[in-house]
Amino acid sequence: LEEESDSNPQAVLHRHNLAYIIYTSGSTGKPKGVGVAHHALVEHAQVAVGFFGLDSTDRMLQFSTINFDGFIEQLFPPLCAGAAIVLRGPVLWDSETFHRELIEKRITVADLTTAYWFMLVQDFARNEPRDYGLLRQVHAGGEAMSPEGLKAWCEAGFDGVTLLNTYGPTEAAVTATVSNCSDYWQGNNEISVQVPIGSPLAARRIYLLDANLTPVPPGISGELCIGGELLARGYLNRGGLTAERFIADPFDETGGRLYRTGDLARWRSDGQIEYLGRLDHQVKIRGFRIELGEIETQLLAQPEVREAVVVAREGAGASNPAGGARLVAYVSLHADAEMEVSRLREALGKILPDYMLPSMIVVLESLPLNPSGKVDRKALPEPEFTHTEHYEAPQGEAEEVLAGIWGQVLGVAEVGRHDNFFELGGHSLAILQVQQKLQQALSVALPLRLHFENPLLKDIASAIQEKRSRASEKDTEQADLLGMAELLDLLES
Repeated sequence: LEEESDSNPQAVLHRHNLAYIIYTSGSTGKPKGVGVAHHALVEHAQVAVGFFGLDSTDRMLQFSTINFDGFIEQLFPPLCAGAAIVLRGPVLWDSETFHRELIEKRITVADLTTAYWFMLVQDFARNEPRDYGLLRQVHAGGEAMSPEGLKAWCEAGFDGVTLLNTYGPTEAAVTATVSNCSDYWQGNNEISVQVPIGSPLAARRIYLLDANLTPVPPGISGELCIGGELLARGYLNRGGLTAERFIADPFDETGGRLYRTGDLARWRSDGQIEYLGRLDHQVKIRGFRIELGEIETQLLAQPEVREAVVVAREGAGASNPAGGARLVAYVSLHADAEMEVSRLREALGKILPDYMLPSMIVVLESLPLNPSGKVDRKALPEPEFTHTEHYEAPQGEAEEVLAGIWGQVLGVAEVGRHDNFFELGGHSLAILQVQQKLQQALSVALPLRLHFENPLLKDIASAIQEKRSRASEKDTEQADLLGMAELLDLLES
């Protein structure tokens, strides 16, 4: 090292060189690598400094993991502004941990997924408004923001904190549009059924187009297309897909490009954009973008499965009383083939992350078809939850309390001791809610991994009972030691 130069290395770099690749779900079972150039990263970092309002006094939470494009937005902009970054670590915080860290770490800006934000504000709204320290701005993005979330935000006492509803695909360098939600609790606007995603950021152009790539008038839905200089270069080693999604911009005389998001949206009369859903079968579950075809591909890879289709069920229903988007898989098996749903779920769990696992798997004799021979998704039956084994009621205090908590969090009327948390529709965010309610009810804190390693109610309840017993033994030992100390004091006196 002593022989090396003290000067900065001369990096030969062009603005269009690749800066990073982030993989998103792919419809063929093969994820797509989105490649973003250095100039797009640099320019977006400067734009983000602006709408974050960052300066050197800020402390921004690094919430997202490195494989999620939110990581880019939570790392580079604060560094460019000379601000501090607060690392979350590998464990997803529950609401109480989030509040404690918020105060102790003096966090001023937090950029969260919408699903996690919704869980936080719901928990905070159930209690009295509290002090949120130096927090001045929160961004929620990744999926549609609900009016219920805005109401909970107000009830939780966040009215002094700026809330931004953000939208943007990985292919457009993270965030493309922003909506300031402050008008809703300042009385300027009523909370609408569709919370707008706002208007485009600098260096982006938004077009809502029909099937002929003609702009649609306000109030009419169209495909949301993004133009400007900050688009990704394309998909790594996927020239055909790049040409399909990144097209020539017919409105740019300089030869720019448009990215076809596949999202459906419409202009409001005030110039804001309302997000309406997906044109295809791509969905977002808890902030993660998922191609349903990728799950279908893995189902069809199982030797026993003949047909498979996966749908996202939105809102409350018989199988989903708690509401929110859940994945439901429908399969039919080959003749004479047998396969238990639990074994099929176990096989998927070895391949797919937990947020891509269907909440329910329904086995049919055959999938319904429409006159053209394609699967008729509208004719798929509403799934009904049935216990995987014979129902057996919870036994003992720990099982009864835990069953009640699962029922509240997952919206299930009847929970048995042999029920599987994930087969009831559980997921990582739901575990945090269960953990918090367990702490309140039984003063027990369990490791997050326990639910993944032992998802049956009776097994988790057994761990709860064992931990309570150890705590009781420790209390008895401390009481004995205290008694001995008092006896020694008496003898000495």
